[in-house]
Amino acid sequence: MEKNNLIVYCEYDDGKVADVSLELLTKGRALATRLGVKLEAIVLGDKLANIENQLFPYGVDRVYKVEDARLYPYTSLPHSSVLIKLFKEIEPQICLMGATIIGRDLGPRVSSCLHSGLTADCTSLEIGDHTDPKTGIEYKDLLYQIRPAFGGNIVATIVNPEHRPQMATVREGVMKKEIFDDNYKGEVVNLKADDYTNPEDFVVKIIDRQIEKSKINIKNAPIIVSGGYGVGSKENFELLYQLANVLGGEVGASRAAVDAGFAEHARQIGQTGVTVRPKLYIACGISGQIQHIAGMQDSSIIISINNDPNAPINTIADYVINGNMEDVIPRLIKYYKKNSK
Repeated sequence: MEKNNLIVYCEYDDGKVADVSLELLTKGRALATRLGVKLEAIVLGDKLANIENQLFPYGVDRVYKVEDARLYPYTSLPHSSVLIKLFKEIEPQICLMGATIIGRDLGPRVSSCLHSGLTADCTSLEIGDHTDPKTGIEYKDLLYQIRPAFGGNIVATIVNPEHRPQMATVREGVMKKEIFDDNYKGEVVNLKADDYTNPEDFVVKIIDRQIEKSKINIKNAPIIVSGGYGVGSKENFELLYQLANVLGGEVGASRAAVDAGFAEHARQIGQTGVTVRPKLYIACGISGQIQHIAGMQDSSIIISINNDPNAPINTIADYVINGNMEDVIPRLIKYYKKNSK
């Protein structure tokens, strides 16, 4: 089998590939082109007929399919066994996964067994060179695994010079999902589960699975009114709901606001929450720590409402309203109602 390519583990459920996997294929295509290697994808599960047609438009050169009823729903042992054995054969130089419940379970198992290391929750991935300051050895075309570190006080660039694959997980929404070529065609490699697993991998069976769908669709909201710790209280958050209601948007929150109990975790935006790209993002009482900015910096228009003129978020905002939100938001509501009739 061909070696040294870039591979993306694709999550598959309910007839479709997860958005985060398609986002990683988009990024993977750009990285693979930069490296001059093939972009590969691996999908494990049941009822995988024509799954490759969802993947090829993203520029995938090769799809590894492992179709077996025992591989769905996801369980840790068989999925990690397949990846570990396959990776020993094809020796990919890079493996990308979503930082999902599955990716957080699978990634560390695979990297630990292959002694490769893994960087979790990357916000950016690039290719570059590195010189070891101790030995002076130069390494070409490494994967720069970029993420906030030390509580978000710095952005760390992590490299893995010696071990392969270089592994990273990325949250949903961090990378942009884009079709590479609707007519792109790669090859399909069908693998048998029994060739890559052990019988004891299947001792755990999922008898029933209950998944509650989130009622909050913050990820796809075109307008988001978001509050931080500076909002001051759960009661004050009601103002944000009123504004969002008038604008036809959703309410978001920073981690500090969620930790303070002002809003539920499903509304959290940032490195430890959801990444969003709305047309309009109104940030109320948000200072703008790097983890929060990582989750909303691609918004088309950003308005910051803050009584601190030096709040870091003001540097990336298109418009800054300096004042107390208790004064500003009622005026916005009143003005919008008056001018939208």
